[in-house]
Amino acid sequence: MLDTRLLRENPQKIKDGLQKRGEDPDVVDKLIALDIEIRKIKKELDELRKERNEISREIGRLKREGKNVEEVLKKVGNLGDKIKAKETQLQNFQREFDSIWYYLPNLPHDSVPVGQTPEDNVVIEEWHSVRKLDFEPLPHWDIGERLGILEFKKASEISGSRFAIYKGAGAILERALINFFLDYNRQKGYEEIFPPYLVKEYAMISSGHLPKFKVEMYHTEDDDLYLIPTAETVLANLHRNEILEEKELPKYYMAYTACFRREAGSYGKDVRGIIRVHQFNKVELFKYTKPEDSYEELEKMLQDAVELVKLLELPYRVVLLCTGDMGFAASKTYDIEVWAPGVKRWLEVSSVSNTEDFQTRRARTRMRRKDGKTEFPHTLNGSGLATPRVFIAILENYQNKDGSITIPEVLRKYMGGIDVILPGV
Repeated sequence: MLDTRLLRENPQKIKDGLQKRGEDPDVVDKLIALDIEIRKIKKELDELRKERNEISREIGRLKREGKNVEEVLKKVGNLGDKIKAKETQLQNFQREFDSIWYYLPNLPHDSVPVGQTPEDNVVIEEWHSVRKLDFEPLPHWDIGERLGILEFKKASEISGSRFAIYKGAGAILERALINFFLDYNRQKGYEEIFPPYLVKEYAMISSGHLPKFKVEMYHTEDDDLYLIPTAETVLANLHRNEILEEKELPKYYMAYTACFRREAGSYGKDVRGIIRVHQFNKVELFKYTKPEDSYEELEKMLQDAVELVKLLELPYRVVLLCTGDMGFAASKTYDIEVWAPGVKRWLEVSSVSNTEDFQTRRARTRMRRKDGKTEFPHTLNGSGLATPRVFIAILENYQNKDGSITIPEVLRKYMGGIDVILPGV
């Protein structure tokens, strides 16, 4: 959530940021008008309540003196009606304001390239695998089914489209990736959290996933709970309504969870394989930092995620996203993509973002400086890593002419003695 002081003191900055993101800047004028009305009504309410308090004190005096208070009581009653009407009016204006304000994305950092499509993103680093395939590589869905480690038909019968069953060595490989990611990130100083997979609505609002992206979420109507689309939703609420001391920061967290997304906006895209699925596994990285340190911490988090891909020896590139391609809550985002030769595409395995104080304002998480002043810390999040596309990249980059898959060296200690996946293993 943006700072309302910015709306009052520098609305042009909001307009410029929205325009860079491809959003309508004219909503700012509507917000200014609503904010003026809200403040006006609040002032009127304060005056009415003050008057009511003064009359209430007068009633007490008259009663002590044994005088008639009937007329004065009528005044109090009339004031009560006026206050109630004003309160309703305030609620209506505030509801209208919030219906716009909570849909505004974060403003892009000055270092973010201006653009509206992925073609406007900037590749800042690229590494190609030293492993050359001297045959036409197969896509992961063919590899997985031939080896008997991925099952799509049965998953569809059980759960519908965009689900997969990992079997045998495929299930072991998936678990190996999760354990490798957790072990590595723990060594980097991230505290491990194992969170719930269902959260309340306000948690989704705090992280920025609601209200705008409700159509993408799985919701349990009877309990009014949401299946998490990422552990970021929980980690952004770990210090909700708390004041952190400056000396406590930065705080590093990580969490492994399953993630659930409707993918409502991707109908007809990537329907084969596990490129785009409704349920997937991910290790999420999250930081709470002092505002002045957040962009340095962003670069550190990026390198933590990149190192995982390097250790797996997968061809990768790092992309700085343009203003129109960033996530809703982000001020700056890097994507890490791996090359999948079977589908002949770069696939995102991590997004690393600085959300500045966008989430902490929503969660009312503050930090107290040494001088006693409070402000909002910054939060950062990144995948470290998401497994499906890493799984794809391993199958497609480490496939052999005989149909087997060589396991990357760094994963072998997690594979229970499996160095090569053969059919039927």
